[in-house]
Amino acid sequence: MVQPTTESERPVPGAPVPGRAWLMLALATIGFAVNFWAWALLSPLGPRFKDSLELSSFQQSLLVAVPVVVGSLGRIPVGALTDRFGGRVMFPVVSAVTIVPVLYLGVAGHSSLTALLVGGFFLGIGGTAFAVGVPFVNAWFPPQRRGLAIGVFGAGMGGTAISALTTVKLVDAHSMATPFLITAAVLTVYAVVAALLLRDAPGRTVPTEPLARRLAATARLGITWQASALYAVAFGGYIAFSVYLPTYLKTGYGLPQADAANRMAGFVLLAVAMRSIGGWLSDRLGPVRVLAASPAVVAAGAVVQSFTPSLAPVGTIAFLAMAGALGAGSGATFALVALRTPANKVGSVTGVVGAAGGLGGFVPPLVMGSLYGEYGSYAAGLALLAIVAAAALGYTLSGVRSAVQPRDAASHGPAGLNRARRPAS
Repeated sequence: MVQPTTESERPVPGAPVPGRAWLMLALATIGFAVNFWAWALLSPLGPRFKDSLELSSFQQSLLVAVPVVVGSLGRIPVGALTDRFGGRVMFPVVSAVTIVPVLYLGVAGHSSLTALLVGGFFLGIGGTAFAVGVPFVNAWFPPQRRGLAIGVFGAGMGGTAISALTTVKLVDAHSMATPFLITAAVLTVYAVVAALLLRDAPGRTVPTEPLARRLAATARLGITWQASALYAVAFGGYIAFSVYLPTYLKTGYGLPQADAANRMAGFVLLAVAMRSIGGWLSDRLGPVRVLAASPAVVAAGAVVQSFTPSLAPVGTIAFLAMAGALGAGSGATFALVALRTPANKVGSVTGVVGAAGGLGGFVPPLVMGSLYGEYGSYAAGLALLAIVAAAALGYTLSGVRSAVQPRDAASHGPAGLNRARRPAS
């Protein structure tokens, strides 16, 4: 990856981006979507497994949360490996390895909770594709376009919507194995196409330090922990809703499984669209402003939903508002990462931040399931979400803003802050 060292070496604002960069972005986004499709296969089937295997609410939550935590923690080494070997190698490898647990779950791994947990553990590998794509895409685009580029790449998280819209229908129409076999076939095709067509950005610098030393250097960067905290709320909230919303709607509102899955898909699609818009707005307004607006909207939506209003229209509006805010906040977080991380450490930082986001999505389903089992209501869980979102807002307006502004001023001169925020022409 290229790391500009002087002002004169930086791309000129408004300069055209090579066509190959857009092609690489498209291929990476497709790869992200396909792997996320695989990663989310168990979530829509959670209510079905609960009934057929007589699972408790906590066991059902654990079933859908295991792939999340594995995919999250796995991003740390995968991001560092991407810095070392590049996306051209890592995208096909991650996609090919994910095929194994997908086939296992479809053919033999859905007959017991233990088998599902084992399959779900390895299914988490698909979730690490995010840590491959961010540094890969980041290297292809100049700084003033990275917010948009990373936002577009982030639209690949819409793979969870593919799973939500198709998994249950395919099982009902054919068999339990059908959605898993189809996903495995798509992963195979993508792995081959990626191996043939993907190329790393010209001039990519390959780090020579050992993995442990690079991770230690990553841990010393302030942006690593600032972005991790924000992403744990933004993307963690998105993941939590995308894996638990079908259960919430079925249990809390009595919706049929297919209807609940369709509503979850709508939540996901809006969040996906807003992720790109969040990145685009960050290029023009600065990521801090977007990162402040996002948790404010989430806190308000969570407070409203904690009273369990009717779905039409209040509950629907509250959920869609939270979906848009979580998507925009996720895009803005990586716009901040792309702007403030040394180019040869983007993969490592992305791995840690991505892990924080995934772990942020691991805890809420378990909490929601436990609280519902204890009190028969989701109100307390949503109230906790509102408190966490409010804390994220406070942190953005204090710690993150104060860390960003002095460095921008120092980097750009006396009027640097205003120039740093000025939209690219």
